[in-house]
Amino acid sequence: MKTKVLLVDDEKDIVEILHYNLEQENFDVITAYDGLEALSKIKENPDIIILDVMMPKMDGYEVCSKIRSMSGYENIPIIFLTAKSSEIDEVHGLNLGADDFIQKPASTKKIIARIKSNLRKSGLASGKDDIKSKIIIGPLEIDHDKYIVLLDGQQLVFPKKEFEILSFLASNPGKVYPREKILNDVWGNDVFVVERTIDVHVRKIREKLDEYADLIETVKGVGYRFKSFE
Repeated sequence: MKTKVLLVDDEKDIVEILHYNLEQENFDVITAYDGLEALSKIKENPDIIILDVMMPKMDGYEVCSKIRSMSGYENIPIIFLTAKSSEIDEVHGLNLGADDFIQKPASTKKIIARIKSNLRKSGLASGKDDIKSKIIIGPLEIDHDKYIVLLDGQQLVFPKKEFEILSFLASNPGKVYPREKILNDVWGNDVFVVERTIDVHVRKIREKLDEYADLIETVKGVGYRFKSFE
């Protein structure tokens, strides 16, 4: 079965070019030209979403937020493809649960490479440090197979990248991970993501951990480590 891409942009020329090139790469492409149409196409169960920000009827940020609130779509990869270029715009998109942020103009080769990379990362990246299927540390339980996080027995909802970062850090408590290592293992080294992205995701994870926010410790000038329980 072909991988299904939902492509959302009000610029028809961009949609037509990407549609053609994605089909050449053997993707099944669903198209939408505004935010409301994008939400209606979700029922077609895409595997990944490419989303413009500035669109009529509903902008991409609101679409992303609504998708992340839908049961069963909390972890679908979402890539913003937008002319917005400031760090504030990128951070806002990531805070809403997007997985990647590509600035227009971008070549079709680059966009397709990022799509493939995010699809590869739709499960946890494997590397030298193995991610266990279930991790229990103090009050925290992470079930990778079921994509569930329990804190004191209460289930928490994490977007995909936040879940992956939390699992990655918790897989080796006490070990310090530089931001570059986290970027490479969670996003892959063929995707350009700034180190600031890690800080944004860690802040959101800590907010959800609430009174247990200090489970993730900052090592100044280096990166992060998960608190070790003796």
